[in-house]
Amino acid sequence: MINQVTLVGRLTKDPELRYTVEGKAVLNITLALNRHYRNAQGEFDADFVLCTLWNKVAENTAKYCDKGSIVGIMGKIQTRNYENQDGKRVYVTEVVADSVKFMGGRTQDERPAASSQPAG
Repeated sequence: MINQVTLVGRLTKDPELRYTVEGKAVLNITLALNRHYRNAQGEFDADFVLCTLWNKVAENTAKYCDKGSIVGIMGKIQTRNYENQDGKRVYVTEVVADSVKFMGGRTQDERPAASSQPAG
């Protein structure tokens, strides 16, 4: 089976880096991706995709990107579910990033590519 995703989009808000109790860096971002066709009103709609970044990829993205930055993400689609505070089952589909390429929003000197081993 193949599970590989490539996305290029803009960050919808400033990244907020967190660390797990084990000390692993984790960053949850949402990418806005414009569709390639116009809706009935003649405007382009966008999709908003949840992405999870781990370790050095997460740290570099939080350091070098902010709201509106254009990034390219390569990773895989992953699903999970959990029970929320109200006891309802919540299902989440997200892209877990293997690598991130900084494509806009900062000067070229400040944009190193962020890569790491597979997330986890």
